[in-house]
Amino acid sequence: MLASLHKQHIVAKPGFNRWWAAPASVAIHLCIGSVYAWSMFNPPLIKQFGVVASAADDWHFSSVVWIFSTAIVFLGLAAAIGGKWLEKVGPRATGFLAACFWGGGFIISSIGLYYHQLWLIYFGYGVLGGCGLGLAYVTPVSTLIRWFPDRRGMATGLAIMGFGGGAIIGAPLKAYLLGLFYQAPEYLGKAADLELITSAGRRFVEISGQNIEVVVATAKDMANMPVAGPEGVYVVGTGNTGATSVFLVLGIVYFIIMTLAAFSFRVPPKDWKPASWQPAVKNRPGAQLITDNHVHIDQALKTPQFYQLWLMLCLNVTAGIAMIGVAKTMITDIFSPNLPGIVDAKFAATYVLMISVFNMMGRFFWASTSDYIGRKNTYTIFFLLGICLYLSIPFLASQASINPAVTWLILFYAATMLIFTMYGGSFSTIPAYLADIFGTLHVGGIHGRLLTAWSTAGILGPFILTYLREQAIYNAIYDLTAKIDPAVFFDQFGATVEQLDTLISTNTVSIVQLMQIAPSGTVDPTPSLYNTTMYTMAALLIIGLLCNALIRPVHSRHHIENSHPSYLAQE
Repeated sequence: MLASLHKQHIVAKPGFNRWWAAPASVAIHLCIGSVYAWSMFNPPLIKQFGVVASAADDWHFSSVVWIFSTAIVFLGLAAAIGGKWLEKVGPRATGFLAACFWGGGFIISSIGLYYHQLWLIYFGYGVLGGCGLGLAYVTPVSTLIRWFPDRRGMATGLAIMGFGGGAIIGAPLKAYLLGLFYQAPEYLGKAADLELITSAGRRFVEISGQNIEVVVATAKDMANMPVAGPEGVYVVGTGNTGATSVFLVLGIVYFIIMTLAAFSFRVPPKDWKPASWQPAVKNRPGAQLITDNHVHIDQALKTPQFYQLWLMLCLNVTAGIAMIGVAKTMITDIFSPNLPGIVDAKFAATYVLMISVFNMMGRFFWASTSDYIGRKNTYTIFFLLGICLYLSIPFLASQASINPAVTWLILFYAATMLIFTMYGGSFSTIPAYLADIFGTLHVGGIHGRLLTAWSTAGILGPFILTYLREQAIYNAIYDLTAKIDPAVFFDQFGATVEQLDTLISTNTVSIVQLMQIAPSGTVDPTPSLYNTTMYTMAALLIIGLLCNALIRPVHSRHHIENSHPSYLAQE
C-alpha cells in the first residue's frame, strides 16, 4: 500500500483528461480552508466553563487566538520541508499524510477541550493540523501547475480557490454543529433578584450554605449564544459549548474526504505538454519577467527575487490574516453597539461566511487576471488599493459611532470584502509569479519554502492585532471607569475601583458591563478598538509596494545550466 503512494505508480495514461486533477485539488483545499473559519471557535473556547460568559478559569482571548497562528506557522514550515519531498514522492503520498495530520489534529484537539488542556489544542490543531495544512496546500498547487503550464494563473487560482472557499462550508457547518451540541448552563435568575458575592474577582451565589461560582450574562451575551436564553446569572461548569464534539466530528469527516481525494491524484508523464501550449508572448504585460529557463530549488534562495517575493507575501498576509483571525469579533465590536438590531450573532456568522466567498472569488479572479495584466501589475494593485482600504476602516468605524446608519456598515462591508479578495488573490497569484521568475521545474519546492512567509505572518498579524487590541481595551476600561461614580461601580461589581486590575484579569469587568452603568451620553469606545491596528497594516503594505516595484528577472548565472553542474545531473 505504501509503495502505491509513490508518484511512479500514479503517472497518467495516454488520453487522461487533465481537468480530472481539479476536483481532487479543490476538495482538499475546501477541507483545509476551514481554517479561515477559526474565529467561529474563539467564543466557545473562551467560555468552556462559563458557556454564556467567560468565567475566571476560562482561557483568555489572547491565549486561544494563538492556536490559529500556530497552525499557520507550521503550515509554512511543513510546506518548506514537504515541498521538496513532494517533488520526490508525488502528490498522493503527501496528500494522504496531510489527511492524517489535519484530521488527527482535530481529534487530538477535542481531547484537549474535554480535559481543558490548552497545550493539547496547540499540539493537535496548531502543530499536527498545521503540518497537514502545509502539505495539503502545496500538493494540489504543484500538481495543477504541471497539468496547466499554458494557464499558470488560472491553474493556481483554481486550486487555491478551494482553500479560500473552505469557510463557505466550514463556517455554517461549525455554527450548526455548535448549536447542535450546545447545552445551556443552569439558570439561577436575574442578577437584581440574587445576592451576588465577589471574592478575589470571582462572582458567587450562596445556595444551601455553599458559595456557587457563577457568571453574569448580559442580554448581548445571550444574543450571541447558539440558542437564545434569558439574561442573568448562570452556574459555572454546568453547560456545554459543544466545541469538544464539533472538533471530533470534523476531524473524522476531513480525514475521509482528503484521503479519497489524495488517492485520485495523477501526475503527467515526463516532458508532457498540452497540445494547445504556446510560449509566452513577450509584448504581453508582465511577460518580460517570464523566463524560459529554470532555477534549482536551492539556488533560488541565493537570489534577491526570492526574498522580495517572500517579503511581499509576508506583509500582505500579515495585514489580511490579522483581520481574518478576529473577523467575527471585529464586526461585532464595531457595529453591534450602534446597530444592535442588525449586527447580531447571525449577522456576524454570515459575515464570516462572506469573507470566505470573497476570499475564494478573489483567488480565482485575481490569478486569472494576472495571466493578462501580469503578476507584477496585479501585486501593485493589491498594495495600492489595500493601503487606501485599511486607512478607510477607522474612518468608517468612527462615523458609525457618531451617526449610526446602515450606510457605514455597507461601506465597511464592501471595503473589507475587497481586502479579502486581494488577500486570497495574493496566495493564488504567487505560485504563478514564482513560475514566471524561476521556471516550472522546481516551482512546488520553491513555493513551499516561500510559504514560510505565511508562517511569519501568522505570528506577526495576530501579535500586532492582539497587542494593540488588548492595549485599547485596557485603556478603554480605565477611561470608562474614571467616568463612573465609585459607589455605582461597587454596587455593580461588589469591589472597589482599586481592584480594577484583578477584576479585568478574572473577566468580571468588561466594556459592555461598564457601558451599562456609565453616565448618559458616554461614547462607547468599542468601535475604535482597531484603529491603531489598521494604520499599522497600511504602513506594512507601503513596504510591500516598494519590494514589488524593484522586482527584476533572475540573473542567468542562477539558471540550472549555469549555476552548478550537479543540478543538471539531478535532473
